[in-house]
Amino acid sequence: MRIGVLTGGGDCPGLNAVIRGIVRRGVQSHGYEFVGFRDGWRGPLENVAVRLDVPAVRGILPRGGTVLGSSRTNPLRVDGGVRRVRENLDRHGVDALIAIGGEDTLGVAAELGRAGVRVVGVPKTIDNDLDGTDYTFGFDTAVNICTEAIDRLHTTAESHRRVLVVEVMGRHTGWIALHAGVAGGANVILVPEHPFDLDRVCGWVENRFKINYAPIVVVAEGAVPADGGMVTKDDSRDAFGHVRLSGIGEWLAAEIERRTGKEARTTVLGHIQRGGTPTAADRWLATRFGLHAVDAVRDGAFGTMVALRGTDIVRAPLEAATARVKTVDLALYEEFGVFFG
Repeated sequence: MRIGVLTGGGDCPGLNAVIRGIVRRGVQSHGYEFVGFRDGWRGPLENVAVRLDVPAVRGILPRGGTVLGSSRTNPLRVDGGVRRVRENLDRHGVDALIAIGGEDTLGVAAELGRAGVRVVGVPKTIDNDLDGTDYTFGFDTAVNICTEAIDRLHTTAESHRRVLVVEVMGRHTGWIALHAGVAGGANVILVPEHPFDLDRVCGWVENRFKINYAPIVVVAEGAVPADGGMVTKDDSRDAFGHVRLSGIGEWLAAEIERRTGKEARTTVLGHIQRGGTPTAADRWLATRFGLHAVDAVRDGAFGTMVALRGTDIVRAPLEAATARVKTVDLALYEEFGVFFG
């Protein structure tokens, strides 16, 4: 059997661990051959492929990013895109495809599955917003990076008696903001799922100064004020229809400074959250996902995604896993309200 592998969407730590797990299991346990498609869905769309074998995956476990490259190419928006993907898969003699990505990449995989492509998905997103799996790899690394940054910002905030606003990733969900904010001892955490009251935020900030403490405000990039809308960089959209988010941190710092009279600065962590060496937890989870993805192909479990449930790796229908995003429940968010203000 010959299996195609691709990594799509935003890169994240742990992708190489998945690729390594897939190839090692497939070659050593089943005698499979592998073809790596470059740059996400652009690879099978434009016939850009490389050979994947055991020597090709040696030494990549601790490396961030992806040796296959990635992109936000969407073949569903290209005239004849699905047909071209199928033709190029056939050209390489690919019997099945393993797609590693988030809601957009796996959404395309689900559509190709309906078109007859034998596909298995592996969930990847630092946002941890894919339904059907408890956790995605890349998330733990992102949270650790953000937590370390918040730890460092506490000391400089206290030294200068100023508010520091930390903007983290999270277009639709606030999992990174909530986990890193709690772990880093933030005084305000704002997430997309629950629009925030700016007056209340300013009240929390002022309360911290009353006890001689410089506050840290953590805000997800997709968070919105209750009486406003999402802050975007411009009106442009990517191939999946997403606007470019940027600026909620700067906007929030300016509003806090204007309303409270306290100096406020912003740190946007941006792509730092996606880069670098994966944590041990992400290497572990990504490796298990890779091993089980090959087993799903062996068993003919196409149209599924490997997923973490508790400590077990299970298979979830691709369509169900990509039908909606997994959001932060209000009850969970409010558990940590005692630390705000």
